[in-house]
Amino acid sequence: MSTREERVEHFLQDRFGMFIHWGLYAIPARGEWVRSVEKISNEAYQPYFEEFDASRYDPKAWARAAKQAGQKYAVLTTKHHDGFCLFDSALTDYKATNTPAGRDLVREYVDAFRAEGLGVGFYYSIIDWHHDDYPAYGDRIHPERDNPAFKDKPIDFERYLTYMHGQVRELLTNYGPIDIMWFDFSYDDMTGEKWKATELVQMIRSIQPNIIIDNRLGGNIKAAEPEVYAGDFYSPEQIIPPGGIVDENGKSIPWEACITLNDNWGYHSEDRAYKSPKQVVRTLVECVSKNGNLLLNVGPDAKGEIPKPSLDILEGVGEWLRRNGDSIYGCGASALPKPEWGRYTQNGNKLYAHVFDRGVGPIYFQGLKGKIKKARLLQDGSELIVSVPWMADHYSDIESGAFITLKGAELPDDWDTVIELELLP
Repeated sequence: MSTREERVEHFLQDRFGMFIHWGLYAIPARGEWVRSVEKISNEAYQPYFEEFDASRYDPKAWARAAKQAGQKYAVLTTKHHDGFCLFDSALTDYKATNTPAGRDLVREYVDAFRAEGLGVGFYYSIIDWHHDDYPAYGDRIHPERDNPAFKDKPIDFERYLTYMHGQVRELLTNYGPIDIMWFDFSYDDMTGEKWKATELVQMIRSIQPNIIIDNRLGGNIKAAEPEVYAGDFYSPEQIIPPGGIVDENGKSIPWEACITLNDNWGYHSEDRAYKSPKQVVRTLVECVSKNGNLLLNVGPDAKGEIPKPSLDILEGVGEWLRRNGDSIYGCGASALPKPEWGRYTQNGNKLYAHVFDRGVGPIYFQGLKGKIKKARLLQDGSELIVSVPWMADHYSDIESGAFITLKGAELPDDWDTVIELELLP
């Protein structure tokens, strides 16, 4: 069996992926948790199933957008907490093939993203608010958590686990090689072996030995010897860990921050709180500077289109990456301390200075005197001169620091001006 280091090698080169939250919740258009938040019953939710037609669903357009954005892989919600399946599962009737859409939407996604050379990931919720044998009354998040009609309703959780494991088997058997299995999520006592997690992971590895799995089945991925189900990578949500993620021995753990473009994962028609392309670029840089990936979310609308504001942001980020991608792909943290003007990423002897703050005067590089072979502006390859400016004498660290003077009062790129430093061996 492959080791975690072998499995995540490609993942840690890619650094940037697309998360896609899409399902019935796009029709009410109030976010993917609408059933829980508004305590909507299965019956009241059913009209959305009956009108889901995916009439403008074009996964080839999604894949082109991801590729143009510089994203290297994608993760699609094959089933969210509401239990609705975008794939043609033999284990339920609650699936896209039985809606007006009338087809296996996951199959089309897989084919489209593979055709663009992108990695393919599946999100699968281990929670299910539609299934009869998933605990409802008294649960913390189930739509029927306060409904007394469910108080004494008998459930067979073993039957639910058989169903859940069976669907994972279908997803990993019917669509060829899959790169990422992204489970969501454990909570309270619904964690670890409650899901028969060891058995589940062993089954996954038997089918797809090279797949990587997130850490949301439970367990402690930070342990010196984590459980078999603790996952291959850590998955912080809506936050960038201050110092990256390390285990008990201080060794870096693969991680990926999942971040929304606005304030919701699923489509929300009134949510216009979009992040700017500049903010996304700097978030990506921050992740890579701490040995992490960024999984950036889009929430297609009820018809299956990614909202135009999302596409516009992705296009801007993609243009920046086209010129500056060498500072992201294949890069990781530098051993150097975080500079006051921005961040470092590094790939071998190439050190990338991400200058966010122009400040006044030359850019100062702590500890790099005599260590820089050459310096270039990454976006166009233009030469930059490393020299000690006359005003540094007596005022700055000329014994160990290096200096580069950028012309003018403004940065060449306000989002992130990247200086590529080739270091001497």
